[in-house]
Amino acid sequence: MLKTREEIKQIARQCIIQEKEAVENLLNHIDEQFISCIEEIYHNDAGRVIVCGIGKSANIAQKIVATFNSTGTPAIFMHAADAIHGDLGIIQKNDIVMCLSKSGNTPEITLLVPMIKMLGSKVVAIVGNVNSYLAKNADYVINCTVSQEACPNNLAPTASSTAQLVTGDAMAVCLIAMRGFSSEDFARIHPGGTLGKRLYLKVEQLCKTNEVPQVSSHADLNTIIYEISSKRLGVTAVIDNGEISGIITDGDLRRMLEKNANPQQIMASDIMSKNPKTIDIQNLAVNALEIMRNNNITSILVTEKGKYAGIIHLHDLLKEGII
Repeated sequence: MLKTREEIKQIARQCIIQEKEAVENLLNHIDEQFISCIEEIYHNDAGRVIVCGIGKSANIAQKIVATFNSTGTPAIFMHAADAIHGDLGIIQKNDIVMCLSKSGNTPEITLLVPMIKMLGSKVVAIVGNVNSYLAKNADYVINCTVSQEACPNNLAPTASSTAQLVTGDAMAVCLIAMRGFSSEDFARIHPGGTLGKRLYLKVEQLCKTNEVPQVSSHADLNTIIYEISSKRLGVTAVIDNGEISGIITDGDLRRMLEKNANPQQIMASDIMSKNPKTIDIQNLAVNALEIMRNNNITSILVTEKGKYAGIIHLHDLLKEGII
């Protein structure tokens, strides 16, 4: 039935309210079972966490697996239906199997749980029915009961799947804290992503492919223009006796040409900016970005042991996806 714009707004708000209430209710279920389960996973260095489910619970299980793996807890997804048709072989000795199910009584779950127990694995139930077959046969029961779904028909998994998702996140965050999982650990696991690059990519890796433009403070205009143009960075350092005296950008050149009627008498010392911003070659690239943003500049001089070593440009950071 077609709804008015106001009715659509109210339906959406009601959905969010019901899911919010389902999540808030989880606070009542962070109990001894939850804590013992987290400790079991934490101390299980010899095994992995196998997370399984069916239907929407399977989708949530995949997200939990992704979060666990990305934060230092080895995990594998196993679809409950596929498990009883051969994928049960995924489970190895010492693995902990986490089963997600709203009802806890699906045919796949009732067939799967005894087989898991026969393999000697501990079973964790993230379940919406604490009186179900799954809950009664699990080693740890994490209650994800919801009063009703956000769906108008109280059928489509909405509040229940959200509760499962938040429970998985809570478990992952507890394990992050217990393992002391650091930013450096995160970067090691995410070397190809933007988040990881922000935590490990160094200035050295950006500037090593760039030219190293430089002129002396006595350089004439032709020399300055040639150095900036040939090195293709839109900027050059001004170096005297091995020390940084200043920096000249193509913008500095344009402004000088607009103001000066006789540019051929200009030297680098006349147009350079003194005390330019610098960054050590071993510093993180994300710190270079912060300096650029704070000072409204697009290039920064790189130093190594206090000596000029090159230049990185805002485009270098863009290319790496740091911004």
